[in-house]
Formats: sequence, C-alpha cells, structure tokens
Amino acid sequence: MVSPMFELPAIPVIPVEGQETGFPIGRIFCVGRNYAAHAAEMGVEVDREKPFYFTKSAANAVLSGAEVSYPKGTENFHHEMELVVAIGRPLSEVSPTAARAAIFGYGCALDMTRRDLQLSERKKQRPWSLGKDLEAGSVFAPLTSAAEWGPVADQRIWLTVNDEPRQDATLAELVWSVEEILCHLSGFYDLRAGDLIMTGTPAGVGPVVAGDRIEGGITGLGNVRLSLSPS
Repeated sequence: MVSPMFELPAIPVIPVEGQETGFPIGRIFCVGRNYAAHAAEMGVEVDREKPFYFTKSAANAVLSGAEVSYPKGTENFHHEMELVVAIGRPLSEVSPTAARAAIFGYGCALDMTRRDLQLSERKKQRPWSLGKDLEAGSVFAPLTSAAEWGPVADQRIWLTVNDEPRQDATLAELVWSVEEILCHLSGFYDLRAGDLIMTGTPAGVGPVVAGDRIEGGITGLGNVRLSLSPS
C-alpha cells in the first residue's frame, strides 16, 4: 500500500451520551427547505413533490463548544439550528421500518451559512457550496441513541444568540419526516454507518457577528454551542 506523503487533519468523532466510544463522521447530507416557515422567510416555497439535498464536508465539522473565527468571504453569516440523524447500519432503497431500524441516534447541530454567498449563487442557479461548505460550518453536539430518545414527534427545537431567542419551533413542523428522508435519499446513495443527515432548520435564521455566543437545543437532547472569536 502507498503511504501518504503528508497527514491530513483528523475528522472529529462525535461523543455519544453514556458511551465510551464515539461516532465517526462519514458523509454529511443536508435537507433543504424542510420547514415551510423557513422557506417562506427565504422567499421560496417548499417542494412538496420530493426532498432535495446539499452536502457538507466532514473535514469542516467541529464539535459543540468550539470557538471559531468569523469566516472570510462573507458579510452575512447566519445560524441554522437542526436535528441531525446518525446512521448506524447500511441503507439502500429501504422501507420506513428498515429506515427506523438503521438510525443509531439523534443530536443537535448547527448548519452555519454564508448567506450572502448562498443567495448570490442561488440567483445564478449555481451550487451552494461557497455558502454552505465552509470551515467549522457544521457543529455537532453529543449524540443520544435512538433507543434512549426517539421517536421524532413534537419536540421543541430552539436557538439563542447571546441568550436572546432567535429560533423556536417544534419537530412536528418538519415537511418531510425522518423516515421519508431516509427512504428517498437511500434511493440515490447507499447510506452507511457514519453518515449524518441534517434535517433542515425552522424559521428565525439570522446573522451573527464576531464575539457572539450561539446555543441551540431540542427537547431531550444535549445542547449545541458555538462561540465566534472576538474580532
């Protein structure tokens, strides 16, 4: 086997509540426009025919509690609070029952977004990568096993910035359920253990600036936190 000419930065391993071993991050899939109120605040409508997705790089993930710099190339950096689903076994063209059985656990996550770049690229019908896939752009709190927490129902999902409320909704507002997302996505990818699915953000997204403290939570799950270094 050929040895690497240099070492790459390690990809974080997400802690799991009550366990000594953590969850290694494989691929990160994100569901777009999965809350109708958020789609409306972004000036678009939900596609109720089928879900749609974008991806984020595992190498750009950080764990809850990180302090990171305000990203370069943007003047409109936004928070997005999300439920993340962690896959624990292979999934390919599955039924809802098989989809539920493949879920290892759930957690809180942040999908940090360079909104100005996302919107400028969207207007030109270009990919959203500059807006979405950025360093420290995915933030993950410790996971809780599906057996300990599930199922997804009407749990509250919320986010504050410097202790001021920004986002407040319930998971009952998801347009596409977790099972529907997994059934659909597994028709295009062979999902596997280590994959994460970020299920979308509710209304109330907005800008953050250097020095801000972000905290989000979902009933029964560990909170996610991110600090932006002072300028």
